[in-house]
Amino acid sequence: MATVCLIPARLGSTRLPNKPLADLGGKPMIVRVYAAAASTGLFDMVVVATDSKEVAEAVRKPGGDALMTSPTHTSGTDRIAEAAGTLKLDRDDLIINLQGDEPLVAKEVLAALVIPMRDDPSINMGTLAYPLSGPEDIASPDVVKVVSDLRGHALYFSRLPIPFLRDEETGSVHLKHLGIYGYRLHFLRLITATKPTGLERAEGLEQLRVLEAGHRIRVFMSPADTIGVDTPEDLEEVRRMISRDG
Repeated sequence: MATVCLIPARLGSTRLPNKPLADLGGKPMIVRVYAAAASTGLFDMVVVATDSKEVAEAVRKPGGDALMTSPTHTSGTDRIAEAAGTLKLDRDDLIINLQGDEPLVAKEVLAALVIPMRDDPSINMGTLAYPLSGPEDIASPDVVKVVSDLRGHALYFSRLPIPFLRDEETGSVHLKHLGIYGYRLHFLRLITATKPTGLERAEGLEQLRVLEAGHRIRVFMSPADTIGVDTPEDLEEVRRMISRDG
């Protein structure tokens, strides 16, 4: 069984145009994401899936792999599904969807998803979560929260603070959903062939399509948070971190 990391990247970000090519310490962001994934040793293959020749060229220049995909895709999941279809993969191969705006993603974070899914072929889809503590993040609609059952399967994802803590002494915690996914190839094909659902449209969260269709998503705890680049402020913060830490 192969383990493949596919990184969707498009230039048309509304909040941060040309985001994949943003300079981070002398390297385009997408190149740093690719290098972070490739350096883990967790993957048999790392490929960027993009609709931009500029992005593809930036990845290939230092020796990375990139595939051109349709410019009409509305989600990264659809983009990686197209890319996966052009690769010679088996139906049970593990596909990891790593967003193209995670330049500082750590090996231990990816391993928290890859290793348990690689060890248990019965898990068709998985993702990661990390405890939230700051009240601003808990209240922010830009930070997606998740609640799970006792076996670690997602019950719901929301932009609202879930669960509602009627009693602060319950011991419950809010979990931030980290937007890194793992799929069996056959399951990736299944969910991308399924039409968007009401909950997905209401919250703007495509993973709700999976739950509303009656499928399971296994949620694994990450040993660390991730820092995605969604805004100009995020970009400057990551630049400061790279400048400080090298």
